[in-house]
Amino acid sequence: MSERARAMVMASFAGDSLALGVHWIYSTRRIAEEFGRVETFLEPQADSYHSAKDRGDFTHYGDQTLVLLQSLAARKAFDLEDFSLRWKGLFEHYPGYYDEATKGTLSNFSRGDSPAASGSSSDDIAGAARIAPLVYCLETDLETLVRSARTQTAMTHADPDTVRASEFFARLAQEVLGGASPVASCIGIARDHFLETPLAAWVDEGLASIGDESVAAIKRFGQSCHTPYAFPGIIHLIARYETDLKEALVQAVMSGGDSAARGMLVGMVLGAHLGMDALPQEWISSMKKAGQILSLLENLG
Repeated sequence: MSERARAMVMASFAGDSLALGVHWIYSTRRIAEEFGRVETFLEPQADSYHSAKDRGDFTHYGDQTLVLLQSLAARKAFDLEDFSLRWKGLFEHYPGYYDEATKGTLSNFSRGDSPAASGSSSDDIAGAARIAPLVYCLETDLETLVRSARTQTAMTHADPDTVRASEFFARLAQEVLGGASPVASCIGIARDHFLETPLAAWVDEGLASIGDESVAAIKRFGQSCHTPYAFPGIIHLIARYETDLKEALVQAVMSGGDSAARGMLVGMVLGAHLGMDALPQEWISSMKKAGQILSLLENLG
């Protein structure tokens, strides 16, 4: 697989790990005053949702993405049953945070729901943020990629717009890997596949804000996990920093709130566009599971 495909996956994980230390701090003033400009991985504080984690670890989003990558490497394809078993195994004795989508999905599994019917009602964008390994594995088969991205999201997040968001970003990353401009692809995909959905308006809002300072823009859209708020902010970061992956991920963190899911999707798209040279080497060397991820990618071919 290409160097840019590896960068797509590594930058998505980096976006999660960079956010770990300040994840879900909504006060951008607090982030700036207490942590400064966040451009290195940080240790989560004692009052963090991720206090059990260390510098260079992932949030529960990144951990689920790694489970998906492990499943893909083992099966050489997307296998919902295998992914669901590994996903449930992750949370059997998980030391990290259980969000409401995870709790709801585990509850649905416990009552006997199948992986195709287990999704919580959550509209958190995190359900769509795990997909970089899928794009890596299925880049040359768009139909299967789209179906798999929607299915893996719906397993935990059944909200229709969040499932659509997964398809949107899968299509976007696949086109960008093929050499397309991220901004041009956002416009074309919204027009050709999502014109009658809220996603088209969110793309327009994000692109219209390209000249705005990022913290202010994302505050205006909404810093939270919910897809209607998170989506236009992700588009803003992709468009404003189309040639600067590092700055895009730093600004994702400095904007507060659910910076991890935001960073995973921004990192995926801009990593696919700009390649490994755009990703700070310090981030790779500081990522505890970087070696494991690269080995799994090599196994996928």
